[in-house]
Amino acid sequence: MSDREFVSVPALILRALAARPDRRAVTTADRVEVTAGDFAAATYRLAHELLARGITRGSTVTLLTGNTPEALSARYAAGLAGARVVNLYDGMSAPVLARIVASVDTTVLLVDAERYADAPELLPLLRVPAVLTLGPGPHTVGEDVIAASAIRPAGEPDVRIGPDDDLGIRHTGGTTGIPKGILSLHGPYRRAFDVPFGDRRPDGEEPRFLAATSLAHLAGVLADLTLHAGGSVVLQRAFEPGEVLAAIARERITDLWVLPPLLYRLLDHPDLARTDLSSLRCLSYGGCASSPARIREALKAFGPVLVSGYGMSEAQNIAILGPHEHDRTGHDGRLPVGRPLPGIEVQIRAADGTILPAGEQGEVHVRSATIMAGYWKRPDLTAQVLRDGWLDTGDIGYLDADGYLYLADRLKDLIVVVGGHVYPTEVEELLLTHPAIAQCAVYGVQDDQEAEHVHAAVVPAAGQQPTLEEVRAFVTAARGRIYAPEALHLLDAIPLTAVGKPDKKRLREAATAG
Repeated sequence: MSDREFVSVPALILRALAARPDRRAVTTADRVEVTAGDFAAATYRLAHELLARGITRGSTVTLLTGNTPEALSARYAAGLAGARVVNLYDGMSAPVLARIVASVDTTVLLVDAERYADAPELLPLLRVPAVLTLGPGPHTVGEDVIAASAIRPAGEPDVRIGPDDDLGIRHTGGTTGIPKGILSLHGPYRRAFDVPFGDRRPDGEEPRFLAATSLAHLAGVLADLTLHAGGSVVLQRAFEPGEVLAAIARERITDLWVLPPLLYRLLDHPDLARTDLSSLRCLSYGGCASSPARIREALKAFGPVLVSGYGMSEAQNIAILGPHEHDRTGHDGRLPVGRPLPGIEVQIRAADGTILPAGEQGEVHVRSATIMAGYWKRPDLTAQVLRDGWLDTGDIGYLDADGYLYLADRLKDLIVVVGGHVYPTEVEELLLTHPAIAQCAVYGVQDDQEAEHVHAAVVPAAGQQPTLEEVRAFVTAARGRIYAPEALHLLDAIPLTAVGKPDKKRLREAATAG
């Protein structure tokens, strides 16, 4: 597709919305419905307002936003203007966010009502040309850019976007240091929209996606796909299992995405058994390792709607495991993460780069047209993971004879102990089969001699109080002595990072302090 023929994803979405203006597009967390026509008109006006303020190709629009229609609108408007978009994730400290704002050359910071409370601590640390609010807000934050945009035209701006133009910069979870910025381009992102979304819908049913996790992450991608496909997006401020279950029944939700720890919270909620789940067509999960035992529970509770997705910000989606493929198991009963999608090449390599045959475990490498352009302003880091078009994912896994991909763990999460190597996921999956354990996270902690020791943080099952001796005996019997945790930490909840994964840095710090 030539530059002149190319249509960006924001333009595709807005055209789809404008084509059917009376349909519901977005439902806010307060259950206010926004029509497609109103949403499209507001977004077009905002795009023209940004252009009038000098925001165009090469600019960076940074968003301090929550799960609001204004956040979606701002992202699309910035894309229509040609600017790259950056999200500031909830849960990161103000100094880290300030360094991100500076590192991406922010031209304007847009703040919505969900993040006004974060502004007083963050704004004094910033030096940006403009800070604006997405709606009425404190005068100390900035001018209301949506009110200012009311005089602008409600039509698509004439800005030529090419496939090699910058789309945005996404950041890693940020559990250590300053997150790496992952630069994405318009062309690779557009390819995801050339495949029909919602092919599991009976009789052309339009998708209704519940965004119960942050729009700054994968929920934002799924919201894009839903709106482009003619569906609607229901927003929630944050993940609360009872509210998620209620929304599924009330809004007849067809699509939901969760991280495995959030899926377990749904399974453990008392409302699950009495919730009408008949509308669900796709409950997708991924982002971190999942427990085969708990996924089997989910299959019984939700039916054949579970879809496992394996991907990463550096490569977009890599593999999918469909609802009727969950009966496959690999070594030690592990579930595959799926088979590589069309156009995605996966190789398993030894540490020396040798390509390994089916069944042998090694480092996962990926090649596709959707791989990132590189790490923002870090050619050194880019060169470490991108070589000859192949991305070193940092994951450990293997392919079986049928081409299904199985993951053991992240390479960097390998715990080196006396007598061998421990992959935390393998121990976590085992611990989750223990009747006294509801949730867990396994991680390595170094002593003052830099020797690593296996620690386990555990949320006990109701009425249970597992002991270290009991857990060590259980793991030793099943996997061997070197896998047994040397320390057990009983918690009310596993702390999560800003992207909803177990915060092992925080757990390590707590263990070291203890």
